[in-house]
Amino acid sequence: MVRSASRREGTDFLDALDRTIRLVKTYPFASTEIEPDIRRCLFARFPYSLIYGIEEQTIVVIAVAHHRRTPRYWVDRVEFD
Repeated sequence: MVRSASRREGTDFLDALDRTIRLVKTYPFASTEIEPDIRRCLFARFPYSLIYGIEEQTIVVIAVAHHRRTPRYWVDRVEFD
């Protein structure tokens, strides 16, 4: 049973990630801007956020960040102007 519940939880997480990505693709500017040109979209069920930027017509995923991880751990991945 534990293995089945774990697998279901993993599948649910991937579904939440997919829904979040589709939401960002549909409404790229609707999420909160947390840095200049960087936005955060919260997952509905899990304590995660999709951190992303928009370059011309492309959405660039910077991180799938857990809310308990060190804040802004992903900042070294971004080049600020």
